[in-house]
Amino acid sequence: MAPAKPGLEPYHHFTRKEWSRFRADVPMTLGSADLERLRALNDPISLEEAEEVYLPLSRLISLYVEAVQQLHHASTRFLGADNRKVPYIIGVAGSVAVGKSTTSRILQALLRRWPSSPKVDLVTTDGFLYPNKILDALKLADRKGFPESYDRTALIGFLADIKSGKPDVEVPVYSHLKYDVVEGEHISIDRPDILIVEGLNILQPGDLPRSGRPILFASDFIDFSIYIDAAEADLTAWFMERFRKLRTTAFADPNSFFHRFSLMSPEEAEAFGLWAWNEINLPNLRDNIQPTRSRADLILLKGPSHTIERVDLRRV
Repeated sequence: MAPAKPGLEPYHHFTRKEWSRFRADVPMTLGSADLERLRALNDPISLEEAEEVYLPLSRLISLYVEAVQQLHHASTRFLGADNRKVPYIIGVAGSVAVGKSTTSRILQALLRRWPSSPKVDLVTTDGFLYPNKILDALKLADRKGFPESYDRTALIGFLADIKSGKPDVEVPVYSHLKYDVVEGEHISIDRPDILIVEGLNILQPGDLPRSGRPILFASDFIDFSIYIDAAEADLTAWFMERFRKLRTTAFADPNSFFHRFSLMSPEEAEAFGLWAWNEINLPNLRDNIQPTRSRADLILLKGPSHTIERVDLRRV
């Protein structure tokens, strides 16, 4: 692909130090203990990184939310429509093991502590995976996390209900212990001011019908999108490090779907982990997840130490 012509570069690029200046005078409302509670397994996060990266990001989002609300008020006045609250939806995408959960939780905590105390909810797209019995029937068990393993109609329906201001919208519960959707269990999302949606493929546009018939994708409902990026070699190392830690923690639970991995020899477990990465997660990253990076409004680029080194912001 030819490089972008001068002046047509779609992103502003900032080093972490340059980006940190956009914090302005926003006070830090989280402490080290908060970050320790919010971070995911094997995803280090320092107070310095939160102040230099996530605090300016929360300020940017606050400005975007205000602008979108003003636009919504203008359009409802024009149409003479009901001026009900429309939630602002943030999408967080990226590879397995890149740190989506940590980013989403820290953003949620920071946004909740704005002076206006907005209601900020967080959901993952895991609940919209097809149950294992359906994946087995469709021969998709080894493609869990690929776009076709999700009930995309249900996900789009959920996002449409949220955007329309519908109260108590249900989200299926996914159990990482059982590695499956929990039948009959749901959580309720009740008209948040901001909703963060975390998922591998949340930015995918999908295939357009040749007829030109209007069709909706999950990404159509997202107001601001974040992609967390890292080199493949680093992602491989982080995935394997997390897999090793899980063998002695969550997988050690006899009720865990993955309990058998805790009983393997280190050599057997290492071989399986590498197989899972190379045969499932890496192809999904290359074919489905990474191609959506260019659709993001903001890209957080991580270095080998799992810390954010650069921030790319789409030009408005």
